[in-house]
Amino acid sequence: MHAILLSILLSIFNTSSDLTVNILGFQNTKGQVYIAVFDSESTFPTFGKQLEAIILDLDSEKMKYTFKDLRHKSYAVAVFHDVNRNGVLDKNLLGIPTEPYGFSKNARNRFSAPTFSQAVFKHLNDQSITIKVQ
Repeated sequence: MHAILLSILLSIFNTSSDLTVNILGFQNTKGQVYIAVFDSESTFPTFGKQLEAIILDLDSEKMKYTFKDLRHKSYAVAVFHDVNRNGVLDKNLLGIPTEPYGFSKNARNRFSAPTFSQAVFKHLNDQSITIKVQ
């Protein structure tokens, strides 16, 4: 009986859970994929200033990664396909990305990165989100 009660209490007071990021839309399997989780408008979407991140070798036209035990709060996720493995999102002379990228809620602006508020979502339980890179 005590074990059941303890289990119920722990689930009520659990303040973290897993976030699975599903990514699709890759045109090829060259290079790497960068996935970054942000919890602040002031750092979004600057890679290197994220809360958590992972770099994965791309081995499929669809990828998935699970961030374990993220605190329950608001986040935005940014992803980019580093086709040439140089560690940066390449851009042309006008500053427009030349490598595929995407954001949570599939937020996208024509001439700039979306704002944190456009890509933000509440993380309250184990959940999956899907991001399409373009």
